[in-house]
Amino acid sequence: MSLSIFNPANGNLITEVPTDSQESLHLKFEKLSSAQNSWKMISLLNRMAIIQKFSDLLASNIDELASILSSEVGKPLNQAKNEINGARTRIAWLLANAEKYLSDEIMSETPGMTEKIVYEPLGIVCNISAWNYPYLVGINVIVPALLAGNGVFYKPSEFATLTGLKIEEMLLKAGLPENTFEIAIGKGEVGNMLLEMPLDGYYFTGSYKTGDYIYQKVASKMVPCQLELGGKDPLYVTDDIADIKNVAIGTADGAFYNNGQSCCAVERIYVHEKVYDAYVESFINEVNSWTIGEPSQEGVYIAAITREDQIKVLENQVKDALEKGAKLLTGGKRIDKKGNYFEPTVLTNVNNQMLVMQEESFGPIIGIMKVSSDAEAINLMNDTSYGLTASVYADSKERANEILPKLNAGSAYWNCCDRVSAALPWSGRKHSGFGATLSHAGLRAFTQPKAYHLRG
Repeated sequence: MSLSIFNPANGNLITEVPTDSQESLHLKFEKLSSAQNSWKMISLLNRMAIIQKFSDLLASNIDELASILSSEVGKPLNQAKNEINGARTRIAWLLANAEKYLSDEIMSETPGMTEKIVYEPLGIVCNISAWNYPYLVGINVIVPALLAGNGVFYKPSEFATLTGLKIEEMLLKAGLPENTFEIAIGKGEVGNMLLEMPLDGYYFTGSYKTGDYIYQKVASKMVPCQLELGGKDPLYVTDDIADIKNVAIGTADGAFYNNGQSCCAVERIYVHEKVYDAYVESFINEVNSWTIGEPSQEGVYIAAITREDQIKVLENQVKDALEKGAKLLTGGKRIDKKGNYFEPTVLTNVNNQMLVMQEESFGPIIGIMKVSSDAEAINLMNDTSYGLTASVYADSKERANEILPKLNAGSAYWNCCDRVSAALPWSGRKHSGFGATLSHAGLRAFTQPKAYHLRG
């Protein structure tokens, strides 16, 4: 069996890659099992040196890696390079903090008794990853898992397979021992086979529906299972903003960067009625200034959508909104050209009963709703089954600090949005998942603490 890989920007076949079978997956698992004990015995400093070399290889091969990434997911070439550079920034933080959070901790010492915590690897962990940011999402799991001494069974999305293979190639070139990292190639059925295997932890990034399935499937194994799922991330613009134009420009980028195909992309916007008209005008001017075109074309901001099926979702959200009284200010339909292109779309006169304000869009579409108070905005922002991020724009820090604690989300932003920091935990609430990657929590997510009581 083989997996056909198409370029979403033109529909052309890029290549075909052999897919895994149950037999080949079990062979790879046996290889991982044979190498895991020796890998965990390698010193943390030596593991760190390998990961640093991996990061260096990402930098020295960035043109090739970005070109491959752009060709299979459709994002503009400059955004592909930004992603790889962003991954290297995360690696740098993880390396700078690995010793602090993965080394043994003496908790107390009294005459005759020492108590300490040792952070041991889980064993062999499974990472079923996403296509929208394969380097960033992959690094969140792969790097800390390897630093902690685990073997990694990595399944990239079928829409980012070539990038997944390049990650494997760069790790091996960096000196990672053979059979410490194995890659599973294929679609959902291959992922399902991994769920049946005796792995020591599961880390998934993707949709709520698939995450719910994985969680129930592996529950009886009693191993760690972390889920980074979708979002319907809200943003609120208060009425005390002095520079409404720049806020509109920045938040438009937060909604449409990477074609809106981001878990933490702004997916619904609430604007105080006093600044609503000025905000919408500046927002539309910014959206209409963007260049739409081929990913390799210089200056392109909006390129191809990775999955053609998502265009139907966007069309349905536009249709539903217009039927319920929304106003279409720009965009609204598929672009009539070869490839998966959809116009950047802005809807106003929306309400929280519309699909565009409730269901994850994961595309270049946004609804903007007028509100009369902070209290109304807070209620609407929390009116969702998701809880990944939430943003507030206000000139008053005190006002923002009144609002942010009332928002039920894993990440809260003041005067920024659509950002991730390696120093902070990346986690969701409700249907956005649970568990954390990044930060000290993300380093220790791939360990099992052992308590030592040492008398003498």
